[in-house]
Amino acid sequence: MSAKIIDGRKVADITMSIIKEDVENWVNAGNRRPFLKVVQVGTDPASTTYIGAKTRACKKVGIETDTEHLPDTVSAKELKTTIRSFNEDDSIDGLLVQLPLPSHLSSHDVIESIDHRKDVDGFHPMNVGRLTVDQPTFRSCTPAGIFELFKYYSIPVKSKHAVVVGASNIVGSPMAIMLSRENSSGKATTTICHKYTRDLTSHTISADILVVAAGQPEFIKAEMVKEGAVVIDVGINRVADETTEKGYKLVGDCDFENIKKKASWITPVPGGVGPMTVAMLMKNTLLAAKKSIYPDE
Repeated sequence: MSAKIIDGRKVADITMSIIKEDVENWVNAGNRRPFLKVVQVGTDPASTTYIGAKTRACKKVGIETDTEHLPDTVSAKELKTTIRSFNEDDSIDGLLVQLPLPSHLSSHDVIESIDHRKDVDGFHPMNVGRLTVDQPTFRSCTPAGIFELFKYYSIPVKSKHAVVVGASNIVGSPMAIMLSRENSSGKATTTICHKYTRDLTSHTISADILVVAAGQPEFIKAEMVKEGAVVIDVGINRVADETTEKGYKLVGDCDFENIKKKASWITPVPGGVGPMTVAMLMKNTLLAAKKSIYPDE
């Protein structure tokens, strides 16, 4: 048995084409072109890379964008003042602050200072709360992208046992919520595991759908995965590899080569979940421009 590959690049390209058409229809109807504002604090190389990918995606679908660069010494008060000015700027539809932030800044406080109507990352407590009670909301981009992959490949979720490894506010927790919701895309029996989970394998081995967002390279081994499971690897890790030109390679949180011999479906790294995360950010920005989530505010 060899798993079928879930091609995130292919699905993201299809999704982006649909968004591009929707953007042009929106503009041709006499509306202003959607605008995404990004705030970067400091010069973290990984953050710069991620922002570059988001900028290229905006250009691809016809969304305008701009990045505000702030020094890593910026105070919480100064950062919040900047965010407040963007909240009040009606020409800005979507607003995000690239994470992680320098250690002297609280990501919780910063995220909460963003207008929830512009929170295209889906991290604001208002949007997380609405997700929890199954109300229209900006969904966190990575879980939303995973559900688009399920939809495209007709991978059933209802009545399956889904296990999420990793309980972060960005991926693990919203993913577990979305899997367990009583709506058309959820209805899975869901277990969420984290660093305090005892005997992790006893949980992962029973999963029909295994979503891994642990941030540890090749953490999940083949013996931890059930035959025929659907494996979604959210991780992206740099590991040393002197055989490559760059001196490193990218791997996920799963032992891809061995797990693919047991799984029914599996996402590769790179080229699996990552492209879908960016595509969902574009979708959320368009929803923000249309005021689809909060039409009366």
